[in-house]
Amino acid sequence: MPFEDYIDGAAYTRVSSGKQEELSPAAQKRLLLDYAKKHKILIRPEHIFMENGISGRNAQKRPEFQKMIALAKQKPSPFQVILVWKFSRFARNQEESIVYKSMLKKQCHVEVISITEPLIDGPFGSLIERIIEWMDEYYSINLSGETLRGMTENALRGGYQSTPCLGYAAVGNGQPFVVVKEEKNVVQFIFEKFCYSYMEPTAIARVLNEKGIKTKRGGLFEKRSVTYILRNQFYIGKISWNGVEHDGAHETFISQELFDLAQERLNATFKPKKRRDISECKHWASGLVKCSICGATLSYNKCRYPFFNCWKYSKGFHKETSSISEKNLVKGILDYFEKLLDGEDFSFHSLPASEPVSLRENYEDELKKLDAREQRVRLAYENGIDSLEEYRENKIRLQAERRQLQELQNACKEPEPISKADFLEKIHTVYDILKDDGISYEIKGTFLRSVVEEIIYDKEKNSLAFHLYRS
Repeated sequence: MPFEDYIDGAAYTRVSSGKQEELSPAAQKRLLLDYAKKHKILIRPEHIFMENGISGRNAQKRPEFQKMIALAKQKPSPFQVILVWKFSRFARNQEESIVYKSMLKKQCHVEVISITEPLIDGPFGSLIERIIEWMDEYYSINLSGETLRGMTENALRGGYQSTPCLGYAAVGNGQPFVVVKEEKNVVQFIFEKFCYSYMEPTAIARVLNEKGIKTKRGGLFEKRSVTYILRNQFYIGKISWNGVEHDGAHETFISQELFDLAQERLNATFKPKKRRDISECKHWASGLVKCSICGATLSYNKCRYPFFNCWKYSKGFHKETSSISEKNLVKGILDYFEKLLDGEDFSFHSLPASEPVSLRENYEDELKKLDAREQRVRLAYENGIDSLEEYRENKIRLQAERRQLQELQNACKEPEPISKADFLEKIHTVYDILKDDGISYEIKGTFLRSVVEEIIYDKEKNSLAFHLYRS
């Protein structure tokens, strides 16, 4: 077959995910090749670009599209026309479509042709092309809005929008999620260990990973994933989506009392900056004992005769030693609590507002970060990086995230004032736990940290100074 009269071309096909009404990539390819043959356009196999299940909203997320554009920019361009089934297959965003078409035409001398939307030459043809593109973009935006409204309406009627969390599985058709027994046991384990065994989220995650148990997505557990489960109201029958909250019809297996206990512990836990979780420490007193000379932490050294020693002294920062045996430190802590219980006067303080007394400050930081993200989303739209549809979707998502953070922040109540008598009762509990050899070091460390901010050890005076605080 003589190809002297033929021009080189490319074919681009795309089908969005879940769009049953669209022609398949194979069907689009067949029609494009038929059109090319009739109009003397030679399309080589390497110049057929096909994408399936890819949204057209952002060209940067279409690898085949980008590959095609890169080839078109070569000097000379390997093809002179790009065939598409519809202009909407090329781009769903009018602004983006104009940019790419203009670049292809002016810089590469490549024309984009829709085989189902023929255009006449001249200004009127260009106007019709813009109208078609505008209608495609309007359809996309309107469809997104209708979908969102439908999901919101479904949520208001008590429907299920999100994917199931750990412990549940979807059955489809808007039916309530069903309990998965194996996953249910994991969730119950997390709540019980946190509330009754006083294990920290990091320690719980470590235990689950050691047992080979995976998250809902098949990954490893970490502190954040455990905390998310402990905060998730779905386990007590509440459903929240896009600011809409209602009671679900699904079966629950975490009691309101257990959930409230978890929230109380999460909100009351004090963790100063740079303080490690007790599960990461070698001793229940690790991280609490400070050197009176330099203020550095005394590190625990586990050997035949375990002891605590200032790490800066070990590194040669000062000449005076600041070490104490584990036996003497434990005795000193217990002796101090015994004196308080016998009536010795003491003082305790509330932490200054600048320190993270509760999770409220953490949520404030997250809200500030959210402000910056919203600013970036707005700038991305104003600078033409994101389409109007993408901007709206990002804005809705960030607004929903803001509402969730605000709800969590409001749920974090500041601790009520505590009397000296109540605080002494708390010390009594800590004292009993520290004396019990059958209790794990993690629990001992957690309870000790609920009343002791730090302990200053003075080697020269052989004394321990305790700084107590209310949590």
